[in-house]
Amino acid sequence: MVERVTATESALELIDLLKGKHGPLMFHQSGGCCDGSSPMCYPEGDLFLGDQDVLLGEIGGCKFYMHKNQFDYWSHTQLIIDVVDGRGGMFSLEGVEGKRFLTRSRAFTAEETKELQQQV
Repeated sequence: MVERVTATESALELIDLLKGKHGPLMFHQSGGCCDGSSPMCYPEGDLFLGDQDVLLGEIGGCKFYMHKNQFDYWSHTQLIIDVVDGRGGMFSLEGVEGKRFLTRSRAFTAEETKELQQQV
């Protein structure tokens, strides 16, 4: 099964650390404004989701969402959530750890795109 969002081992380790401190988590791919285009990590339920938010999948057992307008633009890519040193988004939980989540991406192959269309 093709996944729309995945995470590196480093990101999964940070997610586990944050879950240990904060309990269940959720992610939302920021589309700009205050925090650029960073994946934002929140305690589960702290971000109110709207009917325009699309569930892309899960990473580390945490649901990962993106606004529909942004999804329409990025639907041809797989998001790969990674972690790097530095301060992240001011609203995202990982900032106090001296780390920040980072979204990398790659275009789906023709075969993957076909499989995704069949998953709908």
